[in-house]
Amino acid sequence: MIAFAPTVSAKLNISQQQVTAVLELLNEGATIPFIARYRKDKTGALDEVQIQAIQDEAKFQQEFTDRKAFIEKTITEQGKMTEALQEKINAATTLAALEDIYLPYKPKRKTKAQTARENGLEPLALLLLEQGNTIPLDEAAKYITDIVKTAEDALQGARDIIAEIINEDATVRAKMRKLFEDTATIQSKVLADKETEGVKYKDYYDFSEPISKIPSHRILAVMRGFMEGVLRMSIAPVEEDALAIIEKLYVKANNYAGEQVAKAGKDAYRRLLQPSLESEFRMALKTKGDEEAINVFAENLRQLLLSSPLGGKRLLAIDPGYRTGCKVVCLDDKGSLKKTELIYIHEPGRLASAEQTIRNLVKQYEIQSIAVGDGTAGRETEQFIKKLNLGLPIFLVNEDGASIYSASEIARDEFPDQDITVRGAVSIGRRLMDPLAELVKIDPKSIGVGQYQHDVNQVRLKERLDQTVVSCVNLVGVNLNTASKHLLSYVSGIGPSIADNIVKYRDEIGGFTSRKQLLKVPRLGNKAYEQCAGFLRIKDGDNPLDASAVHPEVYDVVAKMATDMGLDVKKLIGNEEAVKQLDTKKYIGEAIGEHTIKDILNELKKPGLDPRSEAQAFEFANIYSIEDVHVGMVVPGVVTNITRFGAFVDIGVKQDGLVHVSEISHTYITDPNEALKLNQQVQVKVLEVDAARKRISLSIKQTLEAPVKVARNNHQPRTQQPRKEADTSNMNMNDALSMLKKKFGK
Repeated sequence: MIAFAPTVSAKLNISQQQVTAVLELLNEGATIPFIARYRKDKTGALDEVQIQAIQDEAKFQQEFTDRKAFIEKTITEQGKMTEALQEKINAATTLAALEDIYLPYKPKRKTKAQTARENGLEPLALLLLEQGNTIPLDEAAKYITDIVKTAEDALQGARDIIAEIINEDATVRAKMRKLFEDTATIQSKVLADKETEGVKYKDYYDFSEPISKIPSHRILAVMRGFMEGVLRMSIAPVEEDALAIIEKLYVKANNYAGEQVAKAGKDAYRRLLQPSLESEFRMALKTKGDEEAINVFAENLRQLLLSSPLGGKRLLAIDPGYRTGCKVVCLDDKGSLKKTELIYIHEPGRLASAEQTIRNLVKQYEIQSIAVGDGTAGRETEQFIKKLNLGLPIFLVNEDGASIYSASEIARDEFPDQDITVRGAVSIGRRLMDPLAELVKIDPKSIGVGQYQHDVNQVRLKERLDQTVVSCVNLVGVNLNTASKHLLSYVSGIGPSIADNIVKYRDEIGGFTSRKQLLKVPRLGNKAYEQCAGFLRIKDGDNPLDASAVHPEVYDVVAKMATDMGLDVKKLIGNEEAVKQLDTKKYIGEAIGEHTIKDILNELKKPGLDPRSEAQAFEFANIYSIEDVHVGMVVPGVVTNITRFGAFVDIGVKQDGLVHVSEISHTYITDPNEALKLNQQVQVKVLEVDAARKRISLSIKQTLEAPVKVARNNHQPRTQQPRKEADTSNMNMNDALSMLKKKFGK
């Protein structure tokens, strides 16, 4: 793909030298996180987004080149390649233009025009296209046969041929495509007898919007209604404008023959061009909508994966329940399961026993924090624990995906002798300790921070979400001696197979003491070591640099720095004053440039610094159900999901409220991400409560106008983690709230 460097450079406005460097590294087997972190000198410090864009564009250029070669080969084999045609193919810069050129030569099912040609009517069609002063009916009469019964039949066949010629004219298609781009509208109407069944699509019962302006969420809403058989959908410009394009190119005379050509042009548009371009633009709009929705999901997932960890604490984790009781587990500071219990807090006769069990576990296992799942009975369980006055922080933890993990093969491998409730409770506790390490075990689609994730291209969605997980894992770094094989599999240069080998080898030797030991892991060769070593951390190992993000390939440079300062490496690490005194220019050479030296110095100042912020305490207002929520209240909340049309905020009841994009900021914004982040703590004002339909409408900007103090009880901290995702079908503020119905149960 290196040959595509010039075109990729021009397309992305990145220097050809940088593009070439990236493509060479990718060709050598380097991963995007590795290139972004450890090859800045070669790439000019391009970030992961830019490197990914280079890879994607080079891939497209390769596909375009392959398609062009196929088309040239096919036309040549048909014996129809000409110098002029080759020039047109060479001049094509888009797949659409290339396909337009290929269309007349593309094998196709039998058409009306082909039948007419077989019936000998092509000369008549060509005669009509000349638009001389002939009488079409008289000329057509000459073509009457046993198959072509009448002169009108002959004219119809000739018009079919002309219509196909117009449809396959690359110039016509290019101009028509431009007309669609500039002026076409997407329209939808409700199908007969679907008004009641499809009420969630009410906004689209008689809907029209230019395709150049329609936002992605409305595209996907209309298309979902269309796919569910509720809406009829069409995409087209004003027909008169389309016909004018055809007539300008093909109708040359104001005579009878010209009338026949105009008639054929109208047929070409209605029967061939409009349906074809509608299909093309429907696919393009779907792709646009998919990409927007996938971008929303990927950004939310990134923020969730990088949620603040509590860190290594001894935890008591509870998976709440009513009838079946609450499963309780005790975890040590490494997340290992130490004890399981089952308590019943909703049965008065068992309450005293439940209280004593919790007190005993807290004392016996020296518990430091308590994690409570935020699903069914979550707030009730939280209140039960608070009443015990244990003096420990209590966190409500997002449960999304915990039940899926519990029944997964991953969970069975980890806890083959435990039931799914125990696995779920362990997952809740571990998610509090380190969200990233635990969430990588769950299909990202089950985590619940997306928009239309079931409607979009699933292959593309998985690709982007996997890229996001890989990026986050390598950004944070991984403890080589405690990471699960699932977390290790996302490290640069490591896949599931090598990750499994690492864990097995770790068990054999009792833990890694040096990064170099990775080279003894089966199937982990020099290239994989180069890619992964810098992202793997070993605490208290043989070499103190193994606990940092400094790559082993530059250990000798750090050793020289330490020697120059009269220190050993261990004393240089974390010694900011000594690091500041280093003459950086002294260490820059052909192999190591300014960017690498800068990264080394930053890492020496604060080695192994976790880019994630520390978990912050949070407490809800004294409300527990939608019945406690009233219009005008101002309460604290946590942003749990961000979409293009607004943000969902957890205010401590079973339904998240919607802050429409228009109610987020006094400054005009089109994307909630401009003002909000996932897990952000906000103050919201209640605008509307519909208890019957479980809908809450909120405003952030109105709290900025007139802040109101809200009385709070002595609540314990809560993690800033989102609750369950809302399933939206309509994107206006009221109808989007229908997603809140899905907030019940696990």
